[in-house]
Amino acid sequence: MQARDIMSSPVVTVTPDMTVKYAANLLSAHGFTALPVLDADGRLIGVVTEADLVRDRFPRDARYRPAEDTPGEDTVADVPPAGTVGGVMTTPVVGMGAGTDVVDLVRVLLEDRIRSMPIVDGAHVVGIVTRRDLVQALARDDEVISADVRHQLAIYGGPARWTVEVHGGAVEVVDAFDDETDRHVATVLAQAVPGVTAVRVTGTSTAG
Repeated sequence: MQARDIMSSPVVTVTPDMTVKYAANLLSAHGFTALPVLDADGRLIGVVTEADLVRDRFPRDARYRPAEDTPGEDTVADVPPAGTVGGVMTTPVVGMGAGTDVVDLVRVLLEDRIRSMPIVDGAHVVGIVTRRDLVQALARDDEVISADVRHQLAIYGGPARWTVEVHGGAVEVVDAFDDETDRHVATVLAQAVPGVTAVRVTGTSTAG
């Protein structure tokens, strides 16, 4: 599975001159966790995340009385936080290509502790993959996955050729013609279906 198979597109984006309030409204309305930030030429220059928006944004409640032993009590900054996306966004930012293997994408999300990845063609954003997208793919119903795999295989080799079963996202395909090259193609096609976690393709003589 590649990034293009799971990414959301088109992408809701913002520009550096837009207000923090406007970006917060977009995140809230769409249930996003981050928004790519584009310059006037549509090139990716940053990302504004939930953390970027809420950092230093709320004043201490005057009714709050910290315990005497509370260490490192924060003080309210004299300078108010930036009011535009450009003042709070995370930059520089890394994007990944649409052909990126989802395994590599997941590794970067986890190792860098980020929740979304812009998908780019050069410097231009063509999609975005979030942790939610990945979880939704894992949650897809086996019957839906099976139907998608059958559809892909039917386009390649005809509807009557393949027997497909899916259990917990793991796909088992039997090729009636028992052709090694075609089994490889069938594996590639099945792996591209969102929600597929493993693929095993056999011929009728080796099935079971």
